[in-house]
Amino acid sequence: MRRNPGLFLTLIILAAIASAVFVYPKYWGVKYRPWKLGLDLVGGSHLIYRIDLSQVSDKDRNSVINGLRDVIEKRVNLFGVSEPQVFTATAGDKAELIVELAGVKDISEAIKQIGETPLLDFREVEQSGSSTVFIPTNLTGRYVTGAQLTFDNTTRAPQVAISFNKEGAGIFEQATERNVGKPLAIFLDNDLIEMPIVQQKISGGNAVITGRFTIEEAKKMVERFNAGALPAPINLINQQTISPMLGADSLRKVIIAGLLGTLLVMVFMIMYYRLFGVFAALALTIYVALTLAVFKVIPITMSLAGLAGFILTIGMAVDANILIFERMKEELKKGLSRTSAIEEGFKRAWPSIRDSNTSTIISAVILYYLTSSFVRGFALTLLLGILISLFSAITTTRLFLRVFVKNPKS
Repeated sequence: MRRNPGLFLTLIILAAIASAVFVYPKYWGVKYRPWKLGLDLVGGSHLIYRIDLSQVSDKDRNSVINGLRDVIEKRVNLFGVSEPQVFTATAGDKAELIVELAGVKDISEAIKQIGETPLLDFREVEQSGSSTVFIPTNLTGRYVTGAQLTFDNTTRAPQVAISFNKEGAGIFEQATERNVGKPLAIFLDNDLIEMPIVQQKISGGNAVITGRFTIEEAKKMVERFNAGALPAPINLINQQTISPMLGADSLRKVIIAGLLGTLLVMVFMIMYYRLFGVFAALALTIYVALTLAVFKVIPITMSLAGLAGFILTIGMAVDANILIFERMKEELKKGLSRTSAIEEGFKRAWPSIRDSNTSTIISAVILYYLTSSFVRGFALTLLLGILISLFSAITTTRLFLRVFVKNPKS
């Protein structure tokens, strides 16, 4: 970078131009690829379900809740809802399931699909030529009392232990007796989740599913079993519909606010720091293009909260430049040349920039992992924006100064 800053700066500018084309291709006459917009920007429906955990033991609650979320999310995806957001919220003994359906106009059928309790059932398997026939049995999730992750005593391989109630134990014993040496298929919402081979007749109502699966796969299987097995019905308690026109109006306003805020920041930097401010404004323009391109590549579902996080990082990106420029002014007052003052200014400003951004990064990570919904969107855009802003402030601005700022001739 020191040997040929002009080449490196040119590459960054070209990357920013390509990013701008990618971010808003319609403006450049390129094939359009839409953004992923959240419920509050594109309109849709916000549904809240209460999970009835009255008949679920304390030790199984987390597994049941996670299993329900997994099943409901899968149902919504199969229904064809665009970019659904499904998450849970718990407080004490109460739990809720929140479903956000962005862009959905008629949600009556979606509500019908979501509102059904997950169905777990066991089916016998019969080979008919080249096809496999699944024969329904009367062994369903209502007879399952629970499932849990266990490990083989010898190999320590993960396995899933299932237990049945007294009536289910008898039905399961008969089913395994008929199918020794054959697979017994397990379905959740008519979707095959496992097809273990029956090794022997199983009495007593306890069985173990073994196989070549990871711990995470075994945990997911346990959650699905418990979702379809334990009685935890969900009831729709709140429904809010956001108009697409309201979402479009919100998007228009936040874009105007973002553009206006960015322009005002640029004007301030140019008026206060003159030539240095021009370079800061150019670096900020590159930062905006690169950051939005990263958001679109991942892709991030943009919401009002997410855009707020991004706009916040714009000010933080300029804040780093202010620290650098102020240090440069101090070095110039000491009598250093412009090029020396630039290098010394970046060197001395870096610890403050690093520490302030590190604290914000830690906060963003905590918000992302310990919250949900729109708060996570805010935290994610804030985190990515800060990381890219560090590159913009330290690398892009420095390259502009190295290329265009020279020592005056004596």
